[in-house]
Amino acid sequence: MARKRKQSAFEDLIDLAAMLPWWVGVLLALIAYFVLHHYATAEIVHPTSAAQLGANVSGQLGKALATFGQYLLPLAFIIGAGVSAYGQQKRARLLEDVQEGSDASVLNGMSWREFEMLVGEAFRRGGYSVIETGGGGADGGVDLVLHKNGVKSLVQCKQWKARNVGVSVIRELNGVMAVAGAAQGFVVTSGVFSNDAINFAASCNIELVDGTELKKIISTVRSTAPRATYTPAAAIPSNPACPKCGSSMVKRTAKQGANAGNMFWGCSDYPKCKGIVAID
Repeated sequence: MARKRKQSAFEDLIDLAAMLPWWVGVLLALIAYFVLHHYATAEIVHPTSAAQLGANVSGQLGKALATFGQYLLPLAFIIGAGVSAYGQQKRARLLEDVQEGSDASVLNGMSWREFEMLVGEAFRRGGYSVIETGGGGADGGVDLVLHKNGVKSLVQCKQWKARNVGVSVIRELNGVMAVAGAAQGFVVTSGVFSNDAINFAASCNIELVDGTELKKIISTVRSTAPRATYTPAAAIPSNPACPKCGSSMVKRTAKQGANAGNMFWGCSDYPKCKGIVAID
């Protein structure tokens, strides 16, 4: 893999803003402009003695930096906010494309980076706080860091079209989890896992999600802005508690199998909990 080009501080600021919600980048741009503009337009007192000369030089230097910074910093934050907004829209489109696809093969038509974005969005809509590390490329290590209810989890994404994910990947993540203090791990692939990988994962707190399972998860996650519908209060059923974890359950529709098209109660903490209850 080619060595990554060293970035400038301006590019680092853009990357930082791109990791934040777009509105946070816009807010930072406004704050940066008004703060730096204040210093850029402040009057510098001319020295009247040799003792004041050093303070005057520092003031002049600070004013010069603020004069340029009042435009450069907001520009970096605004560009980052634009990247963040674009990424948010792209993640939504990727998720919708997979939801509308007929089978798991739709996952193989995207790049490894798009696959990571898709997986991150699925976890995000599942109630997790998601940090995309962006580290490592197609054969990288930990791609996502998740937080939910005070629990830290690590995710490795493997978009392999014609390979089983072997046990070495699971062992690697298990070691990284111990070092990072993560309580749980996920390995998500567009393909399948080897038997050795499945057996090893069963002995540690790592959940394996293959292409078929990922497609099922994505087909059930909620949308960011569900369409508002009116339902009479008397027609709203009382949601049962999950028999496995006690969380509230939500009504879902089976997409595949003999029960395709039938409604059932699914745990709201899915995919962490896979409790289901039949609807009579």
